[in-house]
Amino acid sequence: MNLTGAVVFVTGANRGIGLAFAREALARGASKVYAGARDPASVTMPGVVPVKLDVTSAADIVAAAAACTDVTLLVNNAGIAEFGSFVADDAIESARRQIEVNYFGPLRMTLAFAPILAKNGGGGVVNVLSIASWFSRPALAVYASSKSAAWGLTNGLRNDLRAQNTHVLGLHMGFVDTDMTKGIDQPKISPDLVVQHTYDGLEAGLDEVLVDERTRGVHAGLSASIYLDAPR
Repeated sequence: MNLTGAVVFVTGANRGIGLAFAREALARGASKVYAGARDPASVTMPGVVPVKLDVTSAADIVAAAAACTDVTLLVNNAGIAEFGSFVADDAIESARRQIEVNYFGPLRMTLAFAPILAKNGGGGVVNVLSIASWFSRPALAVYASSKSAAWGLTNGLRNDLRAQNTHVLGLHMGFVDTDMTKGIDQPKISPDLVVQHTYDGLEAGLDEVLVDERTRGVHAGLSASIYLDAPR
């Protein structure tokens, strides 16, 4: 899919990776970029169209789909990450919060926009996933399970939407240098690099983009059951 002339809708577009997705879409010639955010006033980048969007709100999603009928590319970027293992006191509540945003958010958005994409020629969907889709550490165990679910969703949607010529791409990467990872002392990659690799992969027709070397290594290790003995 070529970004030139595309109409792009990015969820969680007011900061971090979402902001980089919106900025790079314009740089690659998108004709319009919708920037979804819970508070549209927080979207300050020139050249984009702010849209009120909480991906946990069915009403917001319906309203966004009704207003943005020219979309050809949906970027499901909005997500949350909470520290905690499955034996933490609030594990159930944390799981509900993260699944609601990280799994049901992309599902609801894709179902709402799939008919629009079909009407506009098929287009594409990008789901922002994670290296944590494939293995878990105690500090982010619940988060990892939500991204594993989103990975399964992405693979299923790819099959379901193929008939309408919609290209579904899954994006995986390690820690990215954003507000969400400020408290994590690990090597991080830049949001701009993540987005550049993603759009390059989309334009090349890839189904999956593995941004960094560590992510590619973990992906390669799946056949060796690396997820059964993930590093701690």
